[in-house]
Amino acid sequence: MIKLTLKDGSVKEVESGISAAEIIKGIGMGLYKAACSVKINGEVKDIRTIINDDCEFEVLTFDDPDGKKTFWHTASHILAQAVKRLYPETLLAIGPAIDNGFYYDFDRETPFTTEELEKIEAEMKKIVKEGLELEQFELPPDEAIKYLEDKGEIYKVELCQEHSDKGEPISFYKQGEFTDLCAGPHLMTTAPVKAFKLTSCTGAYWRGSEKNKMLSRIYATAFPKASELQEYLDRLEEAKKRDHRKLGKELGLFALMDEGPGFPFFLPKGMILKNTLIDYWREVHTRAGYQEISTPMMMNRALWERSGHWDHYKDNMYTTVIDETDFAIKPMNCPGGLLVYKTQLHSYRDLPLRLGELGLVHRHELSGALHGLMRVRCFTQDDAHIFMTKEQIKDEIKGVVALIDEVYSLFGFKYHVELSTRPEDSMGSDEDWEIATNSLKDALEEIGLDFVINEGDGAFYGPKIDFHLEDSLGRTWQCGTIQLDFQLPERFELEYTGADGDKHRPVMIHRVVFGSIERFIGILIEHFAGAFPLWLAPEQVKIIPVSDKQLNYAENLLSKLQAAHIRASIDDRSEKMGYKIRQAQLEKIPYMLVVGDKEMEDGTVSVRSRKDGDVGKMPIDDIVSKLITEIESKAR
Repeated sequence: MIKLTLKDGSVKEVESGISAAEIIKGIGMGLYKAACSVKINGEVKDIRTIINDDCEFEVLTFDDPDGKKTFWHTASHILAQAVKRLYPETLLAIGPAIDNGFYYDFDRETPFTTEELEKIEAEMKKIVKEGLELEQFELPPDEAIKYLEDKGEIYKVELCQEHSDKGEPISFYKQGEFTDLCAGPHLMTTAPVKAFKLTSCTGAYWRGSEKNKMLSRIYATAFPKASELQEYLDRLEEAKKRDHRKLGKELGLFALMDEGPGFPFFLPKGMILKNTLIDYWREVHTRAGYQEISTPMMMNRALWERSGHWDHYKDNMYTTVIDETDFAIKPMNCPGGLLVYKTQLHSYRDLPLRLGELGLVHRHELSGALHGLMRVRCFTQDDAHIFMTKEQIKDEIKGVVALIDEVYSLFGFKYHVELSTRPEDSMGSDEDWEIATNSLKDALEEIGLDFVINEGDGAFYGPKIDFHLEDSLGRTWQCGTIQLDFQLPERFELEYTGADGDKHRPVMIHRVVFGSIERFIGILIEHFAGAFPLWLAPEQVKIIPVSDKQLNYAENLLSKLQAAHIRASIDDRSEKMGYKIRQAQLEKIPYMLVVGDKEMEDGTVSVRSRKDGDVGKMPIDDIVSKLITEIESKAR
């Protein structure tokens, strides 16, 4: 007999050699029908897995993130099977689960049409109705490669060859007549995938490289229940209405032009929004003891070789030659921050030293990856670099977490935290990485902040804490990050004089809050659907005179608002008042102040709030005071 420790802490004894599926059946058939995969000693496994030893055992359903991935992975196989049934000449590439669904890449002569996607969906329904069992089997590498070559699946052969040098068996999954190269895990049958939708079809380069062939990528999602699918599709429709590219154009915030792909143009209203965020950034950072610096946008190759970016990031950097020397436009701000530290001598009394920078950085992104403000080729990174002693690490991490929490809470964002560990492509000793990782972990545990481990996704110079914020539609965005770095202070030979009079090496934290100000603006546009809080709105007040007779009164009102630093304008067009009000609503202006003869006589305004509707008449001084209070409080 072996012992299983379940998620609730209880212990269950079962016979050795039993499958996870049989164990789940023993717990309850309801749970078995809902099970997608299992977690054994923290590792996600197929429910076909045979268990021979004592272990921690957790059943994963669609409600669990890893359970969702298993569900969607199986749905991607159903999609691929439907395509092969209808279009046998189509070649298979890859079909992973992703956030909110899955995709599959196919190689065919022409892209899929709308009519073909409808046929594929219908065929997928047949496959689900057939309730096909998914059967796993393994082949030795040479047999696996020959098997795939006989099928003509050249992309699968390439993937298989990459794993063949390990000498390990190659895993496949079979459902009916369809077989795919796959490590799993998967559902037991196709039957649970009852509700799905093919959402779009785009082009995608094989392996993401422009040097490779363009494939057809079908995006889709799937749910156990039709009602859940409908809720998701409703959210998608709402997301389309909130699309920052659409609203950014309608509200006159920014423009995307063919003359500068990936390089956004900010328009006057967009600059007000951007500068207001920057002013807020400076406000909170000054309170938190940061000093602002600015470093050059372009520095020579020797610097980037010293920092390690030339070896690890060169393909994403824009380079040029000046005076026969290679230069690179900075893809990040940290090397400049290190040079600033070295401009003077430091003692332990100077630490922690917190240096903030709003640096414009450039990174080469593939054209197919560009997306509005969310993925661009140049952006303003709200960086800060903190230099400290090892004893100060925990307190500094706590301080950064508190600052990030303050900022996200202001905008109404919830968030969750991930701790990302050492990637394969990294530099530094095992000892340094262990100290750095444990320092971050200990700080999070001491704060009492829940987090999950994201294995292998750290920066090449150190582990990091990532903050994934949740917007009003329930979508998550990775913005804030805290990266602990022992490597760059070593490479740049940073020093401080300790209390003992000896030279010591400081530890460095890289951190951002917004991440990219441009991307954060895109997120805010969609989060608020363009209806920004008063303090953030590019135009805060629209004055609407009923007729030309009130223009002088309106202009005096405008002067008072502007004297109070309130962003306002007058709609003096020869249009009906109802039209002007509707226009102001479309522009999502927080307040409309309507003035007619009665208001002019009384020295008042009729106030219409975007949030509260008709507020009624108010004396001018009262409405100005109300607006100032709301702006200063940064109320949502």
